[in-house]
Amino acid sequence: MGNEACDLDSTVSALALAYYLAKVRLARWLGDKRWLGGCLTSCHPLPQTSPAPKAAFIPVLNIPRADFALRTETTFLLQEQGIPATSLIFRDEIDLGGLHHAGLLSLTLVDHHILPGADTALEEAVVEVLDHRPLERDRAPGCQVTAELVGSCATLVTERIAQGPPGVLDRTTAALLHGTILLDCVNLSPAAGKVTPRDVACISLLETRFPELLARNAIFEALQAAKFDVSGLTTEQMLRKDLKVLSSDELVLAVSAIYVDLETFLCRPDFLQDLDAFCQARGYTGLVAMTISFNERNEPSRQLAVYSRCETLRSMVCRALEEATTPSLHLQPLPSPWSCVGAYAQGNTLASRKKVLPILRAALGGPGAAGGPEEEVVLPPTPMNSLVEECPLAQAVPPLCPQDVLERVSRIAAGQPPSSPK
Repeated sequence: MGNEACDLDSTVSALALAYYLAKVRLARWLGDKRWLGGCLTSCHPLPQTSPAPKAAFIPVLNIPRADFALRTETTFLLQEQGIPATSLIFRDEIDLGGLHHAGLLSLTLVDHHILPGADTALEEAVVEVLDHRPLERDRAPGCQVTAELVGSCATLVTERIAQGPPGVLDRTTAALLHGTILLDCVNLSPAAGKVTPRDVACISLLETRFPELLARNAIFEALQAAKFDVSGLTTEQMLRKDLKVLSSDELVLAVSAIYVDLETFLCRPDFLQDLDAFCQARGYTGLVAMTISFNERNEPSRQLAVYSRCETLRSMVCRALEEATTPSLHLQPLPSPWSCVGAYAQGNTLASRKKVLPILRAALGGPGAAGGPEEEVVLPPTPMNSLVEECPLAQAVPPLCPQDVLERVSRIAAGQPPSSPK
């Protein structure tokens, strides 16, 4: 099971590791060495994640199924590899607590090593950890821990699979791992500060074993484009995709990062009704939408919308943003279709949400106050979300949709001229 963000790394790490363990266990249980080309030997021991000969290895995606559509790069890569969403198991579809209570659960954590408070009861079921972050706490002596500072947890999974029987690694698994490492490591760019020699070695290993894998630039650009592809999302899903919440004693303010231009966002069908319903259902007094989009030269443009049915709150938030000096946002008012929504062009494109949040906290808390607590609702920073936090990717996001990227690569590989951009 991956972490609660359930990004591409968590998803693929869980899928690939469970698939690997299941294939090796099945082959050994049946004693069919020919199935893996006679490669099963005692030099490939199974980890402690396999407590019984007939154990089922189940990759669990640590979100409700209803939230899966928000992980657009994950849905894209799985679709490209022919893995239907109906074959996946989500957190709301398996009773881990009941399995543990019955003594039937052994839990492996990938891409994290600390369970949230709600899952404290599952701690004693954890038998293995694979994570690429520094350990914040020790595990029980019987827990097998692999914690290495590499760019992607998928790198650690690839290394694990590479140490096993060669026949276990198939093209689909290789393609999933390959794309995930490239996305996490920003296409192996040293300037992004994420890639390590071990990530590079795993990419080389996968490409050596499967030369037919897509070129690095093609798959990275397709996945990065998929992160920004919100065309299939509802307004409610767009608001939830990258959401933070600020609160004071009496007010709750949502702050959503939106990956289309403001005019397109405000002109969505039934927009105001959807916005009202979104805030009312969650008890939000107001909402700030921070949009970011790119022109044909990949130059970023930022805009802001401030919504609240409470005129006092809306005016207070607008005034705080207009008068901010640390940093100054250089706001210019834009026409708004509704009186309850204030709209602005943001001249300071370097002022990310990370820099705007303190302004909003102070506005909620009053003069000189720090404001209420901030709740991280959906995703931690990833290449997509880090765009809001000044990731190097902010300067070069491809304007193509992922299908366009792959279509062009396929045409080039077939010796055909690339089609014109749409």
